[in-house]
Amino acid sequence: MKTVLIVEDDLVNARVISKILTKRGSLAVKHTENVEEVMQIAANGEADLILMDVSVSRLVYDESKSADRIKIAQLLKADPQTASLPIILMAASPMVGEQETFMEQSGADGFISKPVQDHQDFVNQIKALLPD
Repeated sequence: MKTVLIVEDDLVNARVISKILTKRGSLAVKHTENVEEVMQIAANGEADLILMDVSVSRLVYDESKSADRIKIAQLLKADPQTASLPIILMAASPMVGEQETFMEQSGADGFISKPVQDHQDFVNQIKALLPD
């Protein structure tokens, strides 16, 4: 069974996304908002895809460095061990052009606007990026 790591600081959103992915997508789900945990799960190959909200502006990484979600995606994509791990960014109602900017800056593989309206389309987008 494929595992999606949800990186989301809003627990209600995390639960809704988790339920959609497990019920409609038959996917396993992990959740964290801890940067160190994200990096560890990715490095250990414990997730097949990362679904990451971009709304949190500053997180602490590596005990002192501050990093937003774009920076976390950049770090994962720059590391040969995690570079092939698909990352999908999520944001609530992005402004015109923001989606493209997020994608370009982060190196992410996809972008989904929140809230998720069409649950099956959401699952299909996730599954399309999962490795075989």
